[in-house]
Amino acid sequence: MKNKSKIRIIISGGGTAGHIFPALAIADYIKKEYNSDFLFIGARKRMEIKKVKKSGYKISAIWIDGLQRKFSFRNVILPLKLFISFFQSLYYLITYRPHIVIGTGGFVSGPVLFTASLMGIPTLIHEQNSFPGITNKLLSKFVNTICVSYPGFHRFFKSKKVVFSGNPVRKKLKEKVSKKKSVEHFKLCSTEPIILIIGGSLGAEPINKAILKHLELIEKESFQIIWQTGNIHYQKYKHLESSNVKIFNFIDHMHFAYAAADIVISRAGAIAIAEICLLKKASILIPSPHVSENHQYENAKSLADNSATCLIKQKSLDKLFWEKLKYLIHNELFRTNMSENAFSFGHNNAEQIIVDEVIKLLEPEVL
Repeated sequence: MKNKSKIRIIISGGGTAGHIFPALAIADYIKKEYNSDFLFIGARKRMEIKKVKKSGYKISAIWIDGLQRKFSFRNVILPLKLFISFFQSLYYLITYRPHIVIGTGGFVSGPVLFTASLMGIPTLIHEQNSFPGITNKLLSKFVNTICVSYPGFHRFFKSKKVVFSGNPVRKKLKEKVSKKKSVEHFKLCSTEPIILIIGGSLGAEPINKAILKHLELIEKESFQIIWQTGNIHYQKYKHLESSNVKIFNFIDHMHFAYAAADIVISRAGAIAIAEICLLKKASILIPSPHVSENHQYENAKSLADNSATCLIKQKSLDKLFWEKLKYLIHNELFRTNMSENAFSFGHNNAEQIIVDEVIKLLEPEVL
């Protein structure tokens, strides 16, 4: 269905891929269904600037930063950055005149959504994790609608605002790609199993170290590896690449990587979990202990409690990693059952549910 007038939409979220990819998935779905125009708002020098531009959308930046957990000069000037970012948000809201503003998390969405709510512009936020972040907790008091990815969020937010949507997954990942074609893309052997290692968009050094420690054992088991190290760790590991081990700082063609993989080893970010579940993958999840409210552990535990993943705490990596991985490698039936259980947690229509809520908030004359 195409509307006659163009819907103007501001989307704000960033800092990590877990906030950026849902934003892009929502925009792609709206663009497909409605005559619409988008302005993304991100933080200066953060990864959303590059990722959004690469996807073909406009993005503007505000001078905002998150609260650092350790003492830092960045915390000293944070009040100034907040003050300036509110006025920058006000400028973009006045000049662009959006019909609705959507937030997908990260500190950058705070001043944008708060300012929009004060101006009476309809607002919607999406919470990807099983435990809400600080920004969305604060914004929940002001926005019109809160879309969540896990049940039970009524204990955090006002019930009448909450809509259970699940997590949007990138459109590209939903395309059907054959395992054979995917394996050929990475120049690997189609007759040997493949492990995909993804430590999040920024990489995860504890996971990288665990792989390095057990690399020879993995190769002895005739498993091949597609390994995303993260940008800052890539130089340290790239020399390990071989015919059976493919190493990347960031994997652009994730639809090929998932299709090729028999086992996925990953952090427990909400988007990684949504992708693993929707794509029906057996996995080992290693939550980062350095995230707010320990939400990655809560994300992973919700799957592990239903035999939908293998959960290993980071502090137990040395003790349990090879034991758990070897068991998965040698038990194909166990892997199959795990992938089936994971698939039951997948949400194929999250974008549609969120967009339906967006449309409900728009004035009738806009559509």
